[in-house]
Amino acid sequence: MACCDKSETDLWTIPLIALNVSVRKKLELYLNPRNMVAADWMVVAETMGFNYLEIQNYEATNNPTRKVLEGWQARSTDASVGKLLSVLTEVERKDIVEDLRPLIDEDVRKYCESLKKKSEPPVQVNDIDSCVPRDRVGLTLEDDPDGAPELFDAFICYCQSDFEFVHEMIRQLEQTDYKLKLCVFDRDVLPGSCVWTITSELIERRCKRMVVVISDEYLDSDACDFQTKFALSLCPGARNKRLIPVIYKSMAKPFPSILRFLTICDYTRPCTQAWFWVRLAKALSQP
Repeated sequence: MACCDKSETDLWTIPLIALNVSVRKKLELYLNPRNMVAADWMVVAETMGFNYLEIQNYEATNNPTRKVLEGWQARSTDASVGKLLSVLTEVERKDIVEDLRPLIDEDVRKYCESLKKKSEPPVQVNDIDSCVPRDRVGLTLEDDPDGAPELFDAFICYCQSDFEFVHEMIRQLEQTDYKLKLCVFDRDVLPGSCVWTITSELIERRCKRMVVVISDEYLDSDACDFQTKFALSLCPGARNKRLIPVIYKSMAKPFPSILRFLTICDYTRPCTQAWFWVRLAKALSQP
């Protein structure tokens, strides 16, 4: 959890998600143009640890600075506001730091206020407030109000148009010798609760992994976007293999850049379909 008092060093504990659109756009205006005098996005990317091929791929995009920040946040355990300021200082872009620091400090202040509000007791009475977690029980069908909460091997992140494949996933992983326990929102979650609050509870506390079913429709889903970014925020760099992207049909849109550093389970390749469920089951069976 981020530490949000006023100490300078606390910026190293503040994730990049705290920076809003205006700060990011100003960074893009500073770094996107190729600059022979001052360090541009390429120098920043290299300092962040990206290799030559990765930087070449970013160069082919319309907004390389944005892609670099997204990629850095997805892959690095130390991607924070403090580290970003340190990188900019290291590449001698103190002009950017001086210009953006007031805006960054304001974003951090708002982010910390938001965290503080989330930690404060709700004004409403718990019994009638649908957005207050029910003390870790009473959220899913198999929860025992007098015992431990129901736990799962994996939370399945999917959009409604991909539900047929989710059914196949249930058949292959739950109803076979693998005997895995999947959390499928439409099947397992009781109605009447705040979607975002309950989803966060399930991903963070109830599920060891999250399977992300990637499709063109997934890219347009606000719910899937929230679930994916929330899970990534719990495990920067995916060091615990928490997220497992799955592709089961061809896509017209590009694969989401925020997940491209993770190993993919690809059902679209006929030559590897025979190993698909074995690999996925093995990944979900890890402690």
